[in-house]
Amino acid sequence: MIVNFWGQEFKINIVIGCIGGFLIAIISSMFGFGGGPFMVPLMTVALGLPMYIVVGSSLLAIFFNTLMGTMRHFQFGNFDLLFFLIMFPAAILGGYIAPKIAQRVSPTTVKRVAVAGLLILALNLLGVY
Repeated sequence: MIVNFWGQEFKINIVIGCIGGFLIAIISSMFGFGGGPFMVPLMTVALGLPMYIVVGSSLLAIFFNTLMGTMRHFQFGNFDLLFFLIMFPAAILGGYIAPKIAQRVSPTTVKRVAVAGLLILALNLLGVY
């Protein structure tokens, strides 16, 4: 499939994207974390998209999974409205601003920042700090 974005064409394998996204959604739902840290490598490595597209797209890709999780937490009474009202506009604004910043910074720098973030997340999930 060929995707046009900001006047550039990218060829992606939609089957790999759908299967990878489905598996990431299942795993992140089972363990209670957002799929963004796993969607970014899927879109950059497996689909070959540049980081400036992936940064904002990952928020959109996990939106539906997050929406479903939010609805279920609301049903169980585990929903903090104030936290939601703070985070939702921040995520929308970040999804708009981040691709513009990432396009101006070298792809290597963006990847290094993403790797550092993933390492911090992994250490936190493992209870190291």
